[in-house]
Amino acid sequence: MVSDELWVRIEPLLPVVQRRYRYPGRKCLDDRQALCGILFVLHTGIAWEYLPQELGFRSGMTCWRRLRDWNQAKVWHRLHEVLLAELRTADQIDWSRAVIDSSHVRALRGGPKTGPSPVDRGRPGSKHHLICDGGGIPLAVTLTGGHRNDVTQILPLLAAIPPIRGKVGRPWCRPPVVYADRGYDHDKYRRLLRKKGIRPKIARRGSPHGSGRGVYRWVVEQTLALLHWFGRLRIRWERRDDIHEAFLMLACDIICWRRLRRTLRQEL
Repeated sequence: MVSDELWVRIEPLLPVVQRRYRYPGRKCLDDRQALCGILFVLHTGIAWEYLPQELGFRSGMTCWRRLRDWNQAKVWHRLHEVLLAELRTADQIDWSRAVIDSSHVRALRGGPKTGPSPVDRGRPGSKHHLICDGGGIPLAVTLTGGHRNDVTQILPLLAAIPPIRGKVGRPWCRPPVVYADRGYDHDKYRRLLRKKGIRPKIARRGSPHGSGRGVYRWVVEQTLALLHWFGRLRIRWERRDDIHEAFLMLACDIICWRRLRRTLRQEL
């Protein structure tokens, strides 16, 4: 499940754990094999304890601990920066605009960053907030409770965009234009965006459809659909918010890698 090209980019980012000299115990599971187990859970949504050992995963809890440790070491965020830099080098990032949207998921086990969902009869839920470029490449993602208003995540999403390098000059950090639907209609946040030098293109509540915003906003809905194609992200099963955020960030990395791999194959 982990190609050699992807592993070459991930391996240098993984923290090195020194094995104990005295009483070393059983040999640790190979990092690449542990990553395969993590991706298997992400794709299928299977519970950790049901990881098939005949495929070499040995222990679901071992894979869970690697996901936790690598997330604490910011491996997925650094991988995201590496992939975005390569995408920019290949001229695949449309920096003329950014698009924001969110999607609700049920949180069956509760936990931090959950709340009563107004779209699911008050049941516990969470929201995935996403900002992408004009072509649908995910730039940043955040997790909140299902009761949080979408507009409160505009500034956190912009702040979460990593510096996009890949070419000579200053890295890209701030898109010139931001598109959003009526859920983000608030004059206060329009003023805050303008202070940052960003033009807000946000639909007004009560305005008729057909304003033309959907011509640009459909890419973020497509990327959200790609995120929820991963079985582990359709429903939040994790009580710990950091584990679910790790899955979110890893899914964004996989989407970026697929776009980059397709570009590299076209060049060949």
